[in-house]
Amino acid sequence: QVRGLCGTYNWNQGDEFTTPAGDVEISVAAFANKYRVSGECPALGPIPLEPCGDFAGQQELAEAACAVLQGPAFQ
Repeated sequence: QVRGLCGTYNWNQGDEFTTPAGDVEISVAAFANKYRVSGECPALGPIPLEPCGDFAGQQELAEAACAVLQGPAFQ
């Protein structure tokens, strides 16, 4: 049973963007905004971000968070 930002992993691409409330978003930005937990994180807009410029100084934090996805739990 997988949910959230990892998707549903049930081979149905139609429900990959299921939000915590159970609805299905059609855009990446709307989906990601449903998972915001801090007011410090800016809401994503429809225009693609420039992550290196928009979140300068957050590289170490991002690498640590992404390391989980590259770790044994997802191999």
